[in-house]
Amino acid sequence: MAGKIVADTLEHSTAGSVDTQFVVNGSAKAWGHMNGSGTPAYGDSLNMASITDNGTGNYTQAFTSALANVSYSASGTNGDGSAQTGGAICNRSAVYATGSYGFTTTFTTGSTPAAYDPSDVSTSINGDLA
Repeated sequence: MAGKIVADTLEHSTAGSVDTQFVVNGSAKAWGHMNGSGTPAYGDSLNMASITDNGTGNYTQAFTSALANVSYSASGTNGDGSAQTGGAICNRSAVYATGSYGFTTTFTTGSTPAAYDPSDVSTSINGDLA
């Protein structure tokens, strides 16, 4: 038998209450923490089906559940604890899709960014699920 809970507000005994629309609209719909060096692998994730290595610093994450449209917000960080730490994640808009997200990881030496495979990559996807 399937159940259903209907609530407009969630209330915690000591932390107050929050409107459920805030929870639905304000929560990440997918996130992943992965090792990007060697064979990429998730240490932990939510709504991530797989990660594909497309070349140095170039990845595609496939979602388990698709997003409603390609106007979602994606962000992330990368590093590896060395001189290359503190790199950026660059969106590749041609690869925004409802079922996946493509991105590149870079670090900057001087004024020139360069692609690399960091050991520590975190991404977060905010938007609506389909």
